[in-house]
Amino acid sequence: TPPPVQVKVAGLRSKQLVTMRARSTDDKGVMFSSSATYRADGSGQIHLDRDPSLSGSYVGVEPMGLLWSMKPDTLHTCFRKTHLQMPHIVTLSVHDKEDNRMLAEVTNKRYLIGDGVSRIPKKEGNICVFATRLVTLLSVFFMTSLLFEKRACLLANKGFVVLSIMHLDHFEEAVNFLKWHSKVGSKGIGVISRSKGGDIALSIAAFVSGFEAVVCIGCNANVFFPLYYNKRLLLQPILSCYKKLISSVSGTVNDKYILDNHLEENNDALIPTELAKGQFLFVASEDDLSWDSKTYMDQMVERLKPLSPWSMKIPGSNPMLTLIDYSKLPVDVNVSVIVCLSCITADPTNTHNKNQNTTLLFLLPFFMR
Repeated sequence: TPPPVQVKVAGLRSKQLVTMRARSTDDKGVMFSSSATYRADGSGQIHLDRDPSLSGSYVGVEPMGLLWSMKPDTLHTCFRKTHLQMPHIVTLSVHDKEDNRMLAEVTNKRYLIGDGVSRIPKKEGNICVFATRLVTLLSVFFMTSLLFEKRACLLANKGFVVLSIMHLDHFEEAVNFLKWHSKVGSKGIGVISRSKGGDIALSIAAFVSGFEAVVCIGCNANVFFPLYYNKRLLLQPILSCYKKLISSVSGTVNDKYILDNHLEENNDALIPTELAKGQFLFVASEDDLSWDSKTYMDQMVERLKPLSPWSMKIPGSNPMLTLIDYSKLPVDVNVSVIVCLSCITADPTNTHNKNQNTTLLFLLPFFMR
């Protein structure tokens, strides 16, 4: 995973109380900020990887706390980073606790596209590639009008050729493109997707040849919409009942139980993953508030037992696992295109950020096999 930001302060009075603040503006102009109170040691220094926060957005020793605890000024807003060539900029400042006078300020820049990684827009067709020469991955997104490239950046930084697409009819084109691309160093192609896109990843493995590894985070059957491929209906959808939505005081909703039963009355929506050739990795949050992902994962592991699929259960309400190299926010919000609601998908602690790092460390050896 990317190295943590190291924050140290020197030149303070012995035992001086200060407030440390972080602020950042996303690509849509929304401000995110956090703060924490620290006490300098006898020599007037503060090390965030050693000294505990006494109060503020978080408490305790948290080297990256100022980043993962940032909250938006606008309620239920995701951090949007779409201009990949520009760094993610966070301004850190130190203020005297008594009079709020700013004592120091510094800017930290985090680049999504690492050294040695190329972003290669493909003019013909529907493909954008992040490339280093090693293993080939297909990164799938669904229910968005924008190509979601942050995950592709991080995986490319780890030595993968990554291709981002978001429409099912582009997948066969994508496979053929990857097989003949000069940067591809192996014949095997993997696919990774999450949330609603998880069923697309499984469908790709079942209906499109050429895939040797599949990572599915969340879903396990075709949901919401009929699945068509080359103008042919492949799967009926599992429908949802929005009367089952659970609302909170803040305006977010828990949509974990809105889908009908996956096994009993929805056999036409089950993806024939038994037809797939290759390895599977299923990832689920044990306390997911957006999908019943643990149940879905257990069902798939049981169905595919002859194929010995990998599985990974993660504590905490963290289904999105977006694998990006800047810290996640304390409450991640999934804005559903279908119902135009904000669904809670993360918890208000550092668990969300740690879970993403754990997932990435588990993904790398799986795809490298």
